Amino acid sequence: MRIEKRLQPSQTMVYLSPVLALVLTVIAGGLLFAALGHAPIASLMIFFIEPLRDTYGWSELAVKVTPLLLCATGLTLCFKAKIWNIGAEGQFVFAALIGGAVSLQLTEVEGFWVLPVILLSGVLAGMAWAGIAALLLTHFNTNEILTTIMLNYIAVNLLLWGVHGPLKDPAGFNFPESALFAEHTLLPLLSFDYRVTVALFIALFMVVVIWVLLARSLLGFQLRVLGENRNAARFAGFNSRAIIWFLLLFSGAMAGLAAISETNGPVGQLIPTLSLGYGYAAIIVVFMGRMHPVGIVLASMLLGLTYLGGEMAQIDLGLPKSITGLFQGMLLFFLLGCDLLIHYRLVLNGRATGVATT
Repeated sequence: MRIEKRLQPSQTMVYLSPVLALVLTVIAGGLLFAALGHAPIASLMIFFIEPLRDTYGWSELAVKVTPLLLCATGLTLCFKAKIWNIGAEGQFVFAALIGGAVSLQLTEVEGFWVLPVILLSGVLAGMAWAGIAALLLTHFNTNEILTTIMLNYIAVNLLLWGVHGPLKDPAGFNFPESALFAEHTLLPLLSFDYRVTVALFIALFMVVVIWVLLARSLLGFQLRVLGENRNAARFAGFNSRAIIWFLLLFSGAMAGLAAISETNGPVGQLIPTLSLGYGYAAIIVVFMGRMHPVGIVLASMLLGLTYLGGEMAQIDLGLPKSITGLFQGMLLFFLLGCDLLIHYRLVLNGRATGVATT
């Protein structure tokens, strides 16, 4: 058996690869549960099926999908142009810190303008954090992968400083968390029986926005050209520097919205473990969704389900919280492995395999 480069990339494998990755993740997850001494089929049912047995489970899935979808919309545009922004997590955390501080300052102030100001503070904070990476990339030609990753760690430590210091609740028995936000600073719920907020509609609206932008606008064409060949984009007269600034600032704004959807939504305060890794999981969402708006909605639901499944596995199977990250890591690992078959095919005894010949 050998690996042979295809003459043309396989369009079938472009869409089949995420499905294969999910199947392989389920198989590997079953083997993992068996190795840990649990019945594989029953454990997989607990992880993937049990969380969605009732309406409340679906509403909790929507809660998890909202920040994932917002972060993924920004990253989709960046990755289309091959601007490898790995910093959605840091932009999320920094925006949560600033948005949370503004929420605490407005505890005693009521008015129709309070919530828009909090949303705007989160958006601007996310843009400011992403703007650092944009400045370093466009003026000093730094590697955006390295700078955005480093900014993630700085943002997390700033949040820890905030909840251990100036933003810690004086009446919180020395726990590292802020006071609960006032009712008028929280996002409206869609139903008092569930935790889903209006941020879900904002996220779905932004998916439509990027769909139109990518398919129907000159900017969408420009960023696709930039992603295919930067020299061609420069030769065509596109302002690459302006596009890079736009993409990173837009991504930061979406991460900022995602942060406010959490802090001023289901969480309602600042805590050290505010983000469940939404910024990192959104990277998997974008690649599993093939950078297509419909794809990232479906992939967001799958990644959201891994969070719920992880919680169910903790409760019913006594497994650690890290089981969620393990499943997400397996998804990414198998996706990258299966994506190899887009450009290469497996050849057995001189003939290509059925899947690989497509």
